[in-house]
Amino acid sequence: MWQRIQTVFLLFAIISLIAAILFPIWVHETADQTHKLFAFHYSISGQNPTYFPYAITAILAIASITLSIIEIGKYKNRMLQMKLGALNSLFLAGTILSAFLFSNQLTKEFQGGQFGLGLWLPGIAVICNLLANRFIRRDEKIVRDSNRLR
Repeated sequence: MWQRIQTVFLLFAIISLIAAILFPIWVHETADQTHKLFAFHYSISGQNPTYFPYAITAILAIASITLSIIEIGKYKNRMLQMKLGALNSLFLAGTILSAFLFSNQLTKEFQGGQFGLGLWLPGIAVICNLLANRFIRRDEKIVRDSNRLR
C-alpha cells in the first residue's frame, strides 16, 4: 500500500489540505484593524470570529481529507478508488470555489487585500488527486492486460 505512488500523491493532497485549513485565505490590514479569512472563520482583530457561512470551505476540505484517507485504505479495490477519486475531485473543486468566492467578496467589500497561502494550497491537492487517479487507472489497466494474456 505505501510503496504505491498514488498513495504518496494522496498523502501530499491530505497534507496540503490540512495546511490550507490552517493558513489564511485572505488578509486585509488597515491602520487599526486586521481582517483575516480562514477556512473555518472570518475574523477582525479584537472581535469574535464569524463562522457561518465561511466554515463551508473547511467542511469541504475536511470531507476531501476524509475521502483521501478512505481512498488510501481501499488499495485492493481499484474501481472503488477511481470512483472515490472522482468524488474527491468534486469536493476539492467545491473547496477552491468557496474559498475564491468568499475571498473575492471580501476583496470587493474592502477594495483590496492579499490572497493568502490557504487559497492556493487546495490547487496542489487537486493536482495530487489527479495524478493519483491517473496512476490508479494505470494499475487497473496493467492488471486487466495481464488477465487477458492468461
